[in-house]
Amino acid sequence: MLNYFLKGEKGTRLRFMGMLLSAILVLLSVFTLAQKGLNFGLDFTGGYLTEFTTSQSVELKELQSFIAKNHNGEFELTAQGNSHFQLREAPSASTTSTAANSLDWQSAVTQNDDINAQVLSSAYIGSQVGDELFDQGCLAMFAAMIAVMIYLAVRFEWRLAVGSVVALVHDLILVLGLFSLLQIEFNLTVLASLLAIIGYSLNDSIIVGDRVRELLRVQSNNVLSPATIINNAIKSTLTRTLITSGTTLATVASVWLLAGAPLQGFAIALFTGIVVGTFSSICIAATLPELLGLSAKNYEVKVDAHTQTLLDMP
Repeated sequence: MLNYFLKGEKGTRLRFMGMLLSAILVLLSVFTLAQKGLNFGLDFTGGYLTEFTTSQSVELKELQSFIAKNHNGEFELTAQGNSHFQLREAPSASTTSTAANSLDWQSAVTQNDDINAQVLSSAYIGSQVGDELFDQGCLAMFAAMIAVMIYLAVRFEWRLAVGSVVALVHDLILVLGLFSLLQIEFNLTVLASLLAIIGYSLNDSIIVGDRVRELLRVQSNNVLSPATIINNAIKSTLTRTLITSGTTLATVASVWLLAGAPLQGFAIALFTGIVVGTFSSICIAATLPELLGLSAKNYEVKVDAHTQTLLDMP
């Protein structure tokens, strides 16, 4: 079925439409990141983290409204189960003020007969990622991207290298845009998932790019157009790509649904990264080189005049 859509001009048109869709999604993600930013977790900001349970099921919105009446600062309440809740308080200028707010709302929920909460744990968590470490991490990621581009340029050809790197950046921006849009907590586990997405996306792009290179070398006589060669390369790797992505998505979905709230952000990021990574390996990593002028001529073996004379001799 998918091979039918990848035939001839129809497949080329679908690839270019997919790349246009990717460009629109990237622009929307950048706009969302600029407007809303990321919802950094305690790993980045630090603050008070309190876990408590209630004697009966309570609606999250009702409990949030009740706590807001007894809390003067900013806080975020999340449900970890039917009667298990987690409250995060951002660090304020005054530690004493934050501690007083914590005591106020904790007393309110524990003394209220309808809620009858029991505090399980309450502690201040310091920031594990400082500004300097964050800047160094961004610099290291940028250096890794340059190293990857050099590696791809040596392994393939600079047009395929650019396509793979753009696809990689596309995947990261879309995942970050989703987290910004939904304001999902961005913590160290999500950061780890981004590193996994980099490896997965790069591997998928290399598989497609390697097949494109092989077919271009075979078609060095320019019988087929570059668009047809790229379509054939995608068709020959599509089954393996879908099987690999499908089995990985099944595993990640199990983590998402069964592992609980602590790993939800990790699973959401990885699930999204695999989906957009598979999409970008076709619509960007394989299509952008075509726009940059990739052809079979790039893989022709150049022979000097003396060697050509020897080859032409009977």
